[in-house]
Amino acid sequence: MSKNLLEQLRQMTVVVADTGDIQAIEKFKPQDATTNPSLITAAAQMPEYQEIVDQTLLQAKKDAGAGASQAQIVSLAFDRLAVAFGLKILQIIPGRVSTEVDARLSFDTDATVTKARELIAQYKAAGIGRDRVLIKIATTWEGIKAAEILEKEGIHCNLTLLFGLHQAIACAEAGVTLISPFVGRILDWYKKDTGRDSYPSAEDPGVLSVTTIYNYYKKFGHKTEVMGASFRNIGEITELAGCDLLTISPALLAELQATIGELPRKLDPAKVANLEIEKMSIDKATFDKMHAADRMASDKLAEGIDGFTKALVSLEKLLAERLSRLEEAVTSH
Repeated sequence: MSKNLLEQLRQMTVVVADTGDIQAIEKFKPQDATTNPSLITAAAQMPEYQEIVDQTLLQAKKDAGAGASQAQIVSLAFDRLAVAFGLKILQIIPGRVSTEVDARLSFDTDATVTKARELIAQYKAAGIGRDRVLIKIATTWEGIKAAEILEKEGIHCNLTLLFGLHQAIACAEAGVTLISPFVGRILDWYKKDTGRDSYPSAEDPGVLSVTTIYNYYKKFGHKTEVMGASFRNIGEITELAGCDLLTISPALLAELQATIGELPRKLDPAKVANLEIEKMSIDKATFDKMHAADRMASDKLAEGIDGFTKALVSLEKLLAERLSRLEEAVTSH
């Protein structure tokens, strides 16, 4: 009797849920979970999570003090909301949750470090140790340098919006815990750039990119874990079976669970020894040069930071509106 693809995948890869939806996490029981500004913004608008949002706002209002402006209260609540969702998620999963630093700080090393320490302090205050949290940072040169500082302090990082080998090597050299190369967004770019409407899964540019990174890491003994992210179809996932971790949306987790068939292992550290791979070292000049030469990575990193920034602005607006309603409710009583 063949097993479903999700069961087989779990035997060779750590399955992570890519969602802020707590009910979906309860359903699929992943090892770890990741959130990002877009996912938190979406979850914050669901009626079932209104209570988390309201509690976070009311507590922020109380902590901000009597003279605080609405903007100050929203700013405080905004930081705490991702942690509030993270804490809920950690009640369900056995592993780690990824919580993202404000994407607007992506080119500021010092501000990223400060924000990461604040997030870790919030988790600590709630009784959660550093081993259960990954701080998510965009893979700019400044973000990588921030992660290098944080890792030395024992704060583990997940470098996100990663599209090129130059980003991946710089992360490994900085001692980053985990990277999230974005498979589907790479495919999106190539489809748009070439005018093709599809690629066979084995030739999918996103799959090839993650395979290259995985093989490089294993060949040269880098400890940084590779977590494929941002999938468009289950073909991309099955082609990366054996990757250290894969973070998958609830819709694709459901599709894997519903599909019966054999799932061969595609990525395997035992197979990389004989591969001809050139070892590289990445300093800032090399990083900048390779990044500029890689149109896809340049475009997608900029677009990703921009997208997350827009989601954050939407979330701030949502929180401000919700705070106004809560304050009206209090005064009308």
